[in-house]
Amino acid sequence: MRILQISSAQSLGGGERHLADLANGLAGRGHEVFVALRQHSALNDELAKVARENITTLPLRNSLDVNSARALSKLVRENNIQIIHAHMARDYPLAAYATRRNSAAQLILTRHVLFPLNRLHRLTFSGASRIIAVSQAVASQLRADNLAPPEKIAVVLNGIDVRRFAQAREQFNRQQFLERWKLPEAGLLVGTVGELTPLKGHQDFLRAATQISRQIPGCKFIIAGIDHSPDGKNEAEIEQLIDELDLPEQVRLVKWIDDLAQLYCGLDVFVSASHTESFGLAIVEAMASGTAVVVTETEGAREIVRHGETGLLTPISNPDAMSAAIRSLLTDEATRLRMAAAAQKDVAERFSVERMVDETEKIYRASLE
Repeated sequence: MRILQISSAQSLGGGERHLADLANGLAGRGHEVFVALRQHSALNDELAKVARENITTLPLRNSLDVNSARALSKLVRENNIQIIHAHMARDYPLAAYATRRNSAAQLILTRHVLFPLNRLHRLTFSGASRIIAVSQAVASQLRADNLAPPEKIAVVLNGIDVRRFAQAREQFNRQQFLERWKLPEAGLLVGTVGELTPLKGHQDFLRAATQISRQIPGCKFIIAGIDHSPDGKNEAEIEQLIDELDLPEQVRLVKWIDDLAQLYCGLDVFVSASHTESFGLAIVEAMASGTAVVVTETEGAREIVRHGETGLLTPISNPDAMSAAIRSLLTDEATRLRMAAAAQKDVAERFSVERMVDETEKIYRASLE
């Protein structure tokens, strides 16, 4: 098949990781994959298996960017594209326009987040062959929005390259990791990964860290994430809270890390304190790395973690409960290792990128019949 993936994202989040894995997986299976991105998109470096000449940069400014819509339409026509697949709401109308101008092409839309769409998307959705939800929670939201017939909505759970994370665990050298991070050999390490935004619950994580520090001396904490707010407000607030809670010696706040697998392996417990999560890619990555997880029971996390078997679920916005769950794993190595091993096995069976590509490929083929 001749497939066009579209994303106007600049940074590399879960949805962009999904697109990169999907595009690379499809290209690896012999499909002719094209990608339309904004200039300087972080996705550009992630498309290892997509031919460089098949990657096009366009302004993709917003859903009313007429010039980009026309350029997409021309790209589809000149390359005989059969599948047009858009991943962000602001790209949906542009992709829909390109589809309407090329009757042989089929429109596929993926919804990665839980936020409701406005009614203006009803027209866009009407032209889609399928709308893919990355979790049952997202599918439920789409049905509640009532923007498309239920039979058009399909669920394809996010997938990751589980082998990459398993290999990282096999090759992990804790001594080298601690030296590189300038961390003491003794002591435990708890961390979280995610954009520095209030919805990720980093402040709850820090309040839980305060309680843990009192009871488990020497425990260290890492927050890895980038602040995309225009004025750096979110990062400043987190730094201020670290000082207020008297945690500067215990907490390390770092920018985004290229090799997250190494960080996951270095943690004794991975934490997701999110207030809302459509899926939770970082949770799955940590589990695939063989690391025990404590996560808030968001809509997406409940589909990933089996409480008491592959991790621990805690109430949202409840640092006390989160602290207790983290401490229970830090002080019980046998349970921690058992859950980590069960999580790694479960992720390999349920969340592989191969399964994700298989299911998406079937949706493409069905739309062309």
